[in-house]
Amino acid sequence: MEILRKTDLQAAVFRDAHLTLDFDKQVATLDCRPLPLTRKEYDLLALLVSYAGMIVPRSELLLRVWGYGDGIRTRTLDVHIRHLRKKLG
Repeated sequence: MEILRKTDLQAAVFRDAHLTLDFDKQVATLDCRPLPLTRKEYDLLALLVSYAGMIVPRSELLLRVWGYGDGIRTRTLDVHIRHLRKKLG
């Protein structure tokens, strides 16, 4: 797993053995093929890989991706995680 930080000439990119995320272009590839993601799926995946190896509380994900504050009860995160898992195999 490798995260390259943005410099003047280099885009910020996450790369591991199968998955690549280009944070500037906001595109993902899986095994060198474009990974079709909705805007929210991409935002969620980008947030998760930026916290790779750490536990991210559900409330943080809901706030950062959807702007939902405490007290909002929703299953949207679960649905989006299920869709990501299916697309990532």
